[in-house]
Amino acid sequence: MRAKRAAATLSNNAEQVKDFIVGYIQDKKGEDIVAIDLTGLEEAVSDYFIICHAATDVQVRAIANHIVASCREELGEKPWHVEGMRNMEWVLIDFVNIVVHVFKRDRREFYRLEQLWSDGIVEEIAS
Repeated sequence: MRAKRAAATLSNNAEQVKDFIVGYIQDKKGEDIVAIDLTGLEEAVSDYFIICHAATDVQVRAIANHIVASCREELGEKPWHVEGMRNMEWVLIDFVNIVVHVFKRDRREFYRLEQLWSDGIVEEIAS
């Protein structure tokens, strides 16, 4: 696990929290990580979408659990809502200002969220 990070809150610094979440995904070897900055879009439901995928159910669960636990322990932030932990095809972790999508590879290819929100600023991040 990564060293403790400096405290940040979603309300104060969504961009910094986004970077921490990307680090948590990298900790568990999430693949093809993309962060989409939606702050310039009036119709956006949050400031950032973070999207990644994994090859197996076990890895999807590990990534999602690590994000939730690390945000709570290191940043004092709990998600407002988590969906998809039963079937492990697509886990959505909603922190309100930041929404994280952890997919199995085939589900990500099917839904193609990056294309749906391509009018945001898309940042591809090395895994």
